[in-house]
Amino acid sequence: QVQLVESGGGLVQAGGSLRLSCAASGNIFSINVMGWYRQAPGKQRELVADITSGGITNYADSVKGRFTISRDNAKNMVYLQMNSLKPEDTAVYYCNVRWHPSRNYWGQGTQVTVSS
Repeated sequence: QVQLVESGGGLVQAGGSLRLSCAASGNIFSINVMGWYRQAPGKQRELVADITSGGITNYADSVKGRFTISRDNAKNMVYLQMNSLKPEDTAVYYCNVRWHPSRNYWGQGTQVTVSS
């Protein structure tokens, strides 16, 4: 059983910053990809950023230069530093960990709201 618990969401004005954290626990394979996805009302869930256990990162074009993903392998934590937030960043943000097509886990989500 794998559990992911997100924290750090909230309401912020445009141009502000937030830092999301995700704690993973359970039977997690050491070689994995951890990431953040988001889903806005009426839209499909989309990748925001992910990072391999070796530190290779990948970002959606819409967040490049504004968001930074990082992880602490010893603690099974992943973080998302979000700067220069825009109203279009408003969404529920979900933490994800995966290492096999049948081993793909999600957190419960945390709301991020950016006011204009």
